[in-house]
Amino acid sequence: MKRCLVLSLVVVLLSVFAEAKDFSVAYVDMQYILKNLPQYESANEQLMLVAKRWQKEVDAADQEAKVLVANYQTEQIFLSEAMRKEREKEILDKEQQVLELRRKYFGEEGELKKKREALLKPIQDEIFTAIQAVAMEKKYEIVKDRSADPSLIYMANKLDISDLVLNRLGAK
Repeated sequence: MKRCLVLSLVVVLLSVFAEAKDFSVAYVDMQYILKNLPQYESANEQLMLVAKRWQKEVDAADQEAKVLVANYQTEQIFLSEAMRKEREKEILDKEQQVLELRRKYFGEEGELKKKREALLKPIQDEIFTAIQAVAMEKKYEIVKDRSADPSLIYMANKLDISDLVLNRLGAK
């Protein structure tokens, strides 16, 4: 029993000393880094152009559906029951097409998300590699993103390695 107690005490003390070790910590500001990378700005512009083009396509289909509804409402009293059902089906089909287009382009697994990943993933990987290289070079054990850390109240400027990362990436 004493042996187990002593062993437990040793394990607790070792864990306390391991946690007390000082870590060299650095911070990066990802917003600042991304804002200063021309390839990120270019990728964002491409995304905006594609999103606008797709939005126009969705808006055009939506407008067609609205015209169908307006025409139906004005002509409804002159239509036979069969023609009313046909027009209603046509309207529902057009509205379904609009929903499918929105989902295809802007949904959770939509084309915009895929395009964003295709354009931004290589940039993010390049940034990560640069951060890792700077951290290894400067012997930092932890690098945190200051723009994503809401609990960060103060940070000494000397801990911010964002400019070193930008230099490693070849940005000004």
